[in-house]
Amino acid sequence: DFGMARIFGIDQTVANTSRVVGTFGYMPPEYVTHGQFSTKSDVYSFGVLVLEIISGKKNSSFYQMDGLVNNLVTYVWKLWENKSLPDLVDPCIREDCKIDEVTRYIHIGLLCVQENPADRPTMSTIHQMLTTSSITLPIPLPPGFFFKNEPRSTPIAQGLEPGQSSSKSFTCSVDEATITDVIPR
Repeated sequence: DFGMARIFGIDQTVANTSRVVGTFGYMPPEYVTHGQFSTKSDVYSFGVLVLEIISGKKNSSFYQMDGLVNNLVTYVWKLWENKSLPDLVDPCIREDCKIDEVTRYIHIGLLCVQENPADRPTMSTIHQMLTTSSITLPIPLPPGFFFKNEPRSTPIAQGLEPGQSSSKSFTCSVDEATITDVIPR
């Protein structure tokens, strides 16, 4: 649960928090931006994991495509738009898998990372999609944290020479949890 575990009432499906905790890249956009979590929060995280497993790459890493830098979710979305999902498959598993099945799993991963939680499938629906190939999958909508590349985001537009990189700083919070080891006498 990436540190996001919350207790829900029997009929409760959505809640808010004032303290956002978790691993960036796996947390859904509504949780990061508004502190809102729901039963669909884990669906987003699951979708990211599916895409990572298939690609063999971490979401937190960046990829270059058409000269622009993207996160994994954006990279997969661009592959979807270009109808080139098989390009995502990790070369280590490419020869041993059925590309049509893996493409279906990528499609399911994209359904899980859609920006609007209401558009994401439930975990029970995901289970059905994964186990029943006859179920027609809906067309995914753009994912959360989809980076629209702007001209100023390229290294050349930033005035950098080839091989140079830029760095940006951001504010983060420090986890104040402590760990105590109990040692018997």
